[in-house]
Amino acid sequence: MSIETVSVIGLGYIGLPTAAVIASRGINVTGVDVNQKTVNTINNGDVHIVEPDLDIVVRSTVQARKLQATTKTQAADAFMVAVPTPFQDDYQADLSYIKQASESIAAVLVRGNLVILESTSPVGATEQMAKWLAELRPDLTFPQDVGDDADIKIAHCPERVLPGHVLRELVENDRVIGGMSPACSLKAKELYKKFVVGDCLITNARTAEMAKLTENSFRDVNIAFANELSMICDELNIDVWELIKLANRHPRVNILNPGPGVGGHCIAVDPWFIVSSSPEKAKLIRQAREVNDSKPRYVLEQIVEAADQFKKPVIACLGIAFKADIDDLRESPALDITQLLCAYPDYRILVVEPNIEQLPDSLRKDNVELCSIEVALEEANTLAVLVDHAEFKDIPADLIAKKVIIDSRGIF
Repeated sequence: MSIETVSVIGLGYIGLPTAAVIASRGINVTGVDVNQKTVNTINNGDVHIVEPDLDIVVRSTVQARKLQATTKTQAADAFMVAVPTPFQDDYQADLSYIKQASESIAAVLVRGNLVILESTSPVGATEQMAKWLAELRPDLTFPQDVGDDADIKIAHCPERVLPGHVLRELVENDRVIGGMSPACSLKAKELYKKFVVGDCLITNARTAEMAKLTENSFRDVNIAFANELSMICDELNIDVWELIKLANRHPRVNILNPGPGVGGHCIAVDPWFIVSSSPEKAKLIRQAREVNDSKPRYVLEQIVEAADQFKKPVIACLGIAFKADIDDLRESPALDITQLLCAYPDYRILVVEPNIEQLPDSLRKDNVELCSIEVALEEANTLAVLVDHAEFKDIPADLIAKKVIIDSRGIF
């Protein structure tokens, strides 16, 4: 069976761009999301997330009737699951969204279908999805039972894109494709080669799952080194930014820049999936996570110490997104820090976040307001730089000369 129709389950930061890119290749795509407002927005040719040029691709594919959104999963040749996989309080993965997606897909499965899990997941999640599907559809065969001869082909292909560059990287980046059998891998590769110009690298499902976790854990460990170094330098009265710049002149050294912590749904989450799978062995990965998780509290203490110099502290929090030039607040250390500052009743908090139009519910407090850069620079006596948005880098030096600044991003 050739792949002529695709259903993408989950229309968030990965699902919607993926659906739009596939639809732009002339394939009929149905996007599925539980949020009716999201569905309506997309069907109107608009987008609900900030990502460069995504609005153009969505509008053109909707107008061409190649992309439509719905709250109910419909029959298709291939299904791509791109739902959240958060962790619980004990750092165990929450697979409930994948289970819900499996239940919706199972009702419309037919022989010859392909099901791909794109959600970043702990090792074994693809097999668990296949198990749920098999339990719901005993009339069909699955690769965990009959291998290549299965009626339904199942694979894992983790996304590996950078917010702000998603459309380009969806096409250009190499993809790791892990089928539950060789035939599953080949079927999944057939779909990805319709829109990916990078290499499609075939492996098994477990290795594909671990590949994504490994990529993000590698980055997390390196960020932890930079964050730990920044705290040591504060204690030793050394400018960490100058230090890193000098150290990086060594031909085999490339230290990353420190920050207020690590955010986003990937780097701040994925290492815990490895730790939970092998708690006795994952010592360095755990320690890196703990270092990065401790950094927001450290930055908070610096801000409080600076603000308490004033009788009436007015703190401008520059940025609450998890990284520069996006609107994504998931696992954002900047948001965490700002939320903690709200607990100080004598503080007035001015939030400057150019990429959102209203404060999240957690910041809707009497002493918090969303404002422009201009208002913040005029009224605040303390500046907390939490995100290195492009707009902040353009602030003239004379406007901050008399401010007390805690710069966790090194832009000033």
